[in-house]
Amino acid sequence: MAIITLTTDFGEKDHFAGAVKGAIYSEISDIRIVDISHSVSPFNISEAAYIISNAYSSFPKGTIHIIGIDAELNPENKHIAVRLDDHYFICANNGIMSMLCAEIVPEKIVEINIHDKIETKFPVLDIFVKVACHIARGGTLEVIGKVINTIKPIKNLAPFVNDEKNQIIGSVIYIDNYGNVVTNIKRKFFESVQKTRPYEIFARNHRFDIIYDKYSDFVNFEIDESKRHDEGKGLVVFNSSGFLEIAVYKSNCQTVGGASTLMGLKKMDTVTINFNKIN
Repeated sequence: MAIITLTTDFGEKDHFAGAVKGAIYSEISDIRIVDISHSVSPFNISEAAYIISNAYSSFPKGTIHIIGIDAELNPENKHIAVRLDDHYFICANNGIMSMLCAEIVPEKIVEINIHDKIETKFPVLDIFVKVACHIARGGTLEVIGKVINTIKPIKNLAPFVNDEKNQIIGSVIYIDNYGNVVTNIKRKFFESVQKTRPYEIFARNHRFDIIYDKYSDFVNFEIDESKRHDEGKGLVVFNSSGFLEIAVYKSNCQTVGGASTLMGLKKMDTVTINFNKIN
């Protein structure tokens, strides 16, 4: 049984997500539909890219992923279907796939060309559902589109390294439900520039010189629990997806706050890493 996932900025209040599911079931009644997220910030391409790039590989090979972000068709925003890592992705060609394609070469990309056969003002419902169900029935990509070789990139997706190789300038690409701030600096990239040198991380007026492997490494468990007072303190980790993350230990945006609120960090803010000479 085929699986179709949904990642959108539709939210939970409106009818959009439910209508898309209904349209899929009307096409294939025994399909499985999984919601990855409908809470992507409106039109936030980098946020959607981060979410889908970290979620898709947990699904079986052959899963079809509909990404409904900034999907209105226009001359600068075509629709594509991509086969990558034995998964299928259906979305607008607006940069959403560039995070995945930067690390894994797509097996095939087509620009969807069935729009003249379907009248639509809601392309996720009408076009993306038709394409997803076509694939779920075993159809090929060439039937619904023409093969292309490139996709649009997301601007500022890759961090910058200066000529002296002693500084990385990254940016915030995602803020999670805990208020933790995720940057575009991946562990492998960081280590390739660091080369064991000591470092300092700067985000607004905050400085860090330790990156932890996991959140609880921040805690000194030799101190009596009643005397630690660790909750609400800032730290830096490489998160489970391998991205450099500025966090607050046991954060809660409704109570103690998170890194985004306590440190005043928001999406696209700059995070700088300076590497020092080894004495």
